[in-house]
Amino acid sequence: FSGSDLADGSCAHPTIPGRVAPLLPANHVTMTKGTGLVHTAPAHGMEDYSVASHHQLPTDCLVDESGYFTEAAGPELKNKNVLEEGNEAVIKMLQAAGSLLKEEKYVHSYPYDWRTKKPMIIRASKQWFVNTADVKAAAQDALKKVKVIPTSAVNRMLEMLDRRTFWCISRQRCWGVP
Repeated sequence: FSGSDLADGSCAHPTIPGRVAPLLPANHVTMTKGTGLVHTAPAHGMEDYSVASHHQLPTDCLVDESGYFTEAAGPELKNKNVLEEGNEAVIKMLQAAGSLLKEEKYVHSYPYDWRTKKPMIIRASKQWFVNTADVKAAAQDALKKVKVIPTSAVNRMLEMLDRRTFWCISRQRCWGVP
């Protein structure tokens, strides 16, 4: 069957009883990447966040700042490190639910912290979001005052700013981070 046969469908969450997830199309899911059916974690990646935003899904983050599952992940996962015992706990939960089709070792291409050399988990955090129209207009006005070389790049940058859907003013980065 084709993916369109699954349109408007849903599936039960494998580790949170009673939670249902919609089956949604996503441009970043292709026939050459994976099975065509993938999980969506809106709080843990740009593509997933874009799909969730488009379909007005919540951006629940089940992982805290230290890389541990929160209470929202459920009592079996709460306070477990995602990349360590949390991963093993999820596998056991999937096995117990009869939802694990295959398990194999996989070297994931996590981004790594330049200081600790440990994998980093991308996660959404609270931000101060501002009126998009005001920021967009101010950014475009400011760009028009900048000397850009080559000058042909200005229009491309103005178009990129115009397509921008979300704006966030953030001071989260630590000093010294490249």
